[in-house]
Order: sequence, then structure tokens, then C-alpha cells
Amino acid sequence: MKSLIIRKFLILLITFITGFAVAQENPKNQNYPFNDPTLSIEERTQDLINRLTIEEKAWQMMHNSPAVERLGIPEYNWWNEALHGIGRSGVATVFPQAIGMGATFDEDLILEVANAISDEARATHNTAVENGYRRQYSGLTFWTPNINIFRDPRWGRGQETYGEDPFLTALLGTAFVKGLQGDHPKYLKTAAAAKHYAVHSGPEKLRHEFNAEASMKDMWETYLPAFKALVDADVETIMCAYNATNGEPCCANKYLLQDVLRDKWNFQGHIVSDCWALVDFYEGHNVVETPEEAAALGIKSGVNLNCGSVYPSLVEAVEQGLVTEVEIDEQLAVLLKTKFKLGLFDPAEDNPYSQLSAEDLDTEEHRALARKVAQKSIVMLKNNGALPLKNDLSKYFITGPNATSIEVLLGNYHGINPNLVTILEGLAGAIEPQSQMQYRQGTLLDRPNANPQDWASPNAGNSDATIAVLGISGVLEGEEGESIASETFGDRLDYNLPQNQIDYLRKLNEAAGDAPVIAVITGGSPMNLQEVHELADAVLLVWYPGEEGGNAVADVIFGKVSPSGRLPITFPKSLDDLPAYEDYSMEGRTYKYMDAEPMYPFGYGLSYSDFNYSEIKLSDKKLKKGKSLTAKVVVTNSGETKAEEVVQLYVSDLKASVRTPKSQLYGIKRVELEPGASEEISFEITPQMMQLVNNEGESVLESGEFSVYIGGSSPGKRSIELGKELKEANFTLR
Repeated sequence: MKSLIIRKFLILLITFITGFAVAQENPKNQNYPFNDPTLSIEERTQDLINRLTIEEKAWQMMHNSPAVERLGIPEYNWWNEALHGIGRSGVATVFPQAIGMGATFDEDLILEVANAISDEARATHNTAVENGYRRQYSGLTFWTPNINIFRDPRWGRGQETYGEDPFLTALLGTAFVKGLQGDHPKYLKTAAAAKHYAVHSGPEKLRHEFNAEASMKDMWETYLPAFKALVDADVETIMCAYNATNGEPCCANKYLLQDVLRDKWNFQGHIVSDCWALVDFYEGHNVVETPEEAAALGIKSGVNLNCGSVYPSLVEAVEQGLVTEVEIDEQLAVLLKTKFKLGLFDPAEDNPYSQLSAEDLDTEEHRALARKVAQKSIVMLKNNGALPLKNDLSKYFITGPNATSIEVLLGNYHGINPNLVTILEGLAGAIEPQSQMQYRQGTLLDRPNANPQDWASPNAGNSDATIAVLGISGVLEGEEGESIASETFGDRLDYNLPQNQIDYLRKLNEAAGDAPVIAVITGGSPMNLQEVHELADAVLLVWYPGEEGGNAVADVIFGKVSPSGRLPITFPKSLDDLPAYEDYSMEGRTYKYMDAEPMYPFGYGLSYSDFNYSEIKLSDKKLKKGKSLTAKVVVTNSGETKAEEVVQLYVSDLKASVRTPKSQLYGIKRVELEPGASEEISFEITPQMMQLVNNEGESVLESGEFSVYIGGSSPGKRSIELGKELKEANFTLR
């Protein structure tokens, strides 16, 4: 009994001493230098690192960093998504999917979107913390935007990108990063991430073991320029990809991570692995055998943050002599600086973004912006005069597998919202009270109806207009494991629309007679629309248009706004016109290198008005190296409808020592014109736009002949066939 009493006393004594020590270490009782906002970030970072144990250091480099209670450091989860609105968290504004934002060709609009998203991000974080929640998707570090190049229509995640063009991707990606990170002189509003670095665009099924082989020319001409642009825009984070590039896993790729990112571009932010990509070191790429070796390789490669499960093995890796604690400290220091930039160790009253609250979530202003973006993203691919429809016709028939689908509003990496407006709801809300509207689904999404009775298509015969909402959704295309109806891990190895949809559209066409049939197509990637083009009187591509998608579609169909979206990716006629999916060479791909005539060219999209272009006036036709020139055109709205034209500048190097793009987008200007109005548009053509990338990946300025194209689509025979006007001028570089 006596020994038991003594033992209890000793336990109480130890508890008291430990509690006293913790109390002395707790910032509530003592202010540490790392909590002092007047010190430099470097001083604060070093002080914090010096107070951490090796185990704590390892866990602070995990995406789900636990609290360090003895130092008063709360838990923090680095994993958050905001591809087109706050994703996987609470109620937030759902903007159109990234590929739809790409179709706007509008950097100012995308900056506005990202500003709204970052307002909601701070509001979500502040509200969660205020209520004691610090779980995943409540933080301030967002793994977006995805600036990979959508090089092949088969890639299911291509919907997350801004399309196939490096210039457009860099332009919109830069705007998105600026909007997310804000312009405060001291604090980041949120931290953005450019992903997936680099040369990453499928196949999804093989991504944990696949080796993408790219020439230096393709790397520097296509795959790296957007990443360089975002580094120049001070993006805080780079996410390294699952796959290998040219024989080395991207998260252990010395050329990409050290030679290019750190040394050549002087990237100062932190690098995060794609989730469980370090596990792929030993389970996919087989460059190491154990988690400890993978952890050491990650640190030595410069990966500062591990999304996954590997970095807790750093403790054992140090004991095995695979990596040193000094090397860990160096990588941890880079990561912790992001926390200081976000103000996570500072008093809330010092940070203006701390004032954002639940009142800033899903506001009416943000909803109006989502509708505006959706309007501008819609691409009209065909119109024989059927559109716009009057909104007071006697009867409308709405049909198709996607008319009432919420799934087609969202795309992947989406948020949630209590007022998602389906296309049927948008159309129903836009017609006059005296008009009738009937709806039947008519056909399933991706398979023939089990019941052969057709009570749907005959409605097209007694309606003034039929609107068929067809296409694909996130159950057919997307990320590995997410597309539950896909047998190919979210990739689309069949380019066609499901045959049952085409068969149903044919029935509608036959039943409708002279009444118009409007095809509204949803999806995030190119698809074979040749039969749709033939069978429908008008074709609208609406992507995954977000929470206000239904209203935006109605706005376009009933002429409240004129469509002004443009294709950010080429629609080939067939996959037979493309190289093999696994081939990462750019030969035969995108508008820059594709030999076959496309179904719909890059940059293409119709309007409810017509635009004429004057001849191009060049400020100089014989130019010395290093000099710029100006190209001017006058754009005139020659139609009867107020509308926006997306004026595009392309440059083509006609005589070069190596393969060069057929043309390259280098300028975009949106102009809104009243009927009969004109405006002069001016572009500066800089020496950088005249450079070529040689086979060693070097940018070189060569003498030669150049063509300049300005118009409403990318240059090519098919653009002209589809009714787009394009002007050409030439100059010589001496």
C-alpha cells in the first residue's frame, strides 16, 4: 500500500512538473520570436525550426500537419481545392469548370473570378477556425490552377485546364493566381499552386508509373511556358506530378525541380507532391525500395510538402543515414515561410483578410458573376438561323439525358450550392406565362433505353422548338476513380457521343419537321459532333457551366446575350487524325501542328452578329532584329445585334531552321460593338513572339519571313469554311 501511495505521488509530481514546463513553453504565457510580426520571416522561421523535434519536423511537412501543442501551434491541413470555386468544403459559389473559363478568352474576367473565390476561401477558413474546425478543405493553401496542356482529347482531366494553348493557359493562369493570392504588400490572401509539374496529361490508368517522353523542343515550346509564366507571377506553390518525365519521377526530377525551377527560374515558393506520389517512388516507378528511401529522395529532390504518407518515415531515414536533419531543416524552412506569408502566426487584427466572414460566401454578386462567366463560356458551333428563339412561342419541348442533371453543371473538383440551376430550370424560368413547356428525358446518358416504347420524341412534332440537352458528364470523364461509369479510369478512349444519344437526336429531327431542333452539348473535352452538326439546326457547347448554368443557357438561347465563347481546344474529326495517346510528341497535335482538317478549329465560335475586319496595317514590313512592330485592324459589327467579338492575333514563322508551329496565338482582345459600330484594334508584336524554339530547347531569333493573322479564329481553311473572317499580312525580319 505504501509503495502504491509513493508511486501515485511520483506520478502527480511528474505531471505537475511536466504541466509547469508546458505552461512555460505555451505562447499564452510566453511570446516566442516566431510569434513576433516585427521580425523578418527568415528570423521567425529559424526560431520555429530550432524549437521542433525531428518527429515534429517530419509531421509539419505532411499535408495533414498535427498541432504542436507545447508551442501553441494549431493543426493545419494544407490540402484544399478551388479549381472553379471552393471545392469539397461548405456552401460556395460554383463557377463554370476551368475549360469553360478557358473558353471565355478573358483574363480580366478570370481575375474577377479568382478574387471572388479567394474572398470565399478566406471567409470559409475564418468561419471554420472561429468554430473550432481545422479539417481538410478549410485551409488557405489551394492546389490550383491546373495549367497542364490539354494535348489530347482523350484525357479525362483535360476539363481542369484552360485548353491546349500555352499562351492562353499562361494568360488565364496568371490572372487566376493573382486573384487567389491578392495584392497585399505583406500577406498572401491565399496560396495558389501551379500543377502538375510537368508534362502531365494522361493516361489516367497509368499515371502512377507512366514515363512521359518529351523532346527539349516540346518541353520549352509547349509544356513549360505556362509554368514559367506563373513562377514569374510569384505563384506560391508548385505541385510535382505523379508520372515520370524523360526517365525520372517528376517529384524526384533533378532537371525539372532543381535545374529549371530553382536554378533557372529562381522559384522561391514551396513544392508539394501530388497526393501519394512519393509512394509511387517504390510502388510505381520503382526507383527506391522503402518508404524511408522515398522520404529521403523527396527531401533531397526539394519536395517541401508531402501530400500522402511518406514523410513520417524521415525519422527512420535520418537514423539510417539516408538524409540529415540539416537537409530536412532546409526544406522545412521553405514550407514554413508560406504559413508566415498567410499570417497564420500573426494576430488576426493585423491581417485585413481576417475580416472576411460567412456573409462573404455565395453572395448575390458572386452568383451574378458565375452567370456572366457561364454566358461568355458558351460556344455556338452552328446556327442556321434557328437561334435566338423567341421566349413566347406556343410550345417548347425540352429533352435529353442532361436537361435536369446537376452533374453536368459541376465538372470535377467542384463545390456545392443550395441553388444549382439546371438547364431545364433555366429555360422554364425564361419563357412567358402563356407559353407551354414539356419535358421528357427521352434517352439515357450512355446506353439504350431498356423500355422500347418512345413517348418522348413525338413531342418534337407538335412543338415550336425542341431543345435536346445531350453530351457527357463527370461520370464518363474525369480523374482516376471518380468517373464511375467509365471503364477507362475517366479517360475517353471512344471519341464519339454515346450512340443512343445520336439515335435519339435523329428521331427528334425526323419528328420535328420544319420546327427547329437545338442541341445543347455538355462536357469538358472535344467529342465527335459531326452527326449532331448535321441533325441539329443549332449547336451550343456549354461545358460544365456551374451553378448558374441553366440561366446562362437560357440567356443565350432566347437572345438576352449573344454567344461569345471560343474553343480553347481543337475538335478533330476523328481520333484517327491524332497520334497515339501515350505519345507526348507534339507532332500532329493541337492547332499548331495538326495536319488533318479539324471539325472545329481552335479559337472558333459563332455570334448572333457578323463582324468584318479591315486589312491589317503593319507599322513596319522590314524589321531589324530586336525591334517590335504594331499591327492594327478595324473591326466592324456588320450585323443587327449588339455582340462581343474575340479578336485573336496569330504569328507564323514561314522560314525557319527547325519545325515551328503553323501559327501561334499571341494576342486576345474582346470588343463589344453595337450594330454598325467599329473599333480599331492594335496589337504589339514583340521580338519574343518572333522567336523559335530550337531542338535544344533554346529560344532563338532568326531572320526570315513572318505572317500575321488577325481574326475571329485560328488560321486555316476550316475556319473560313465555318464563316470566320481572318486577315493576313507579312513582314520580313532582317
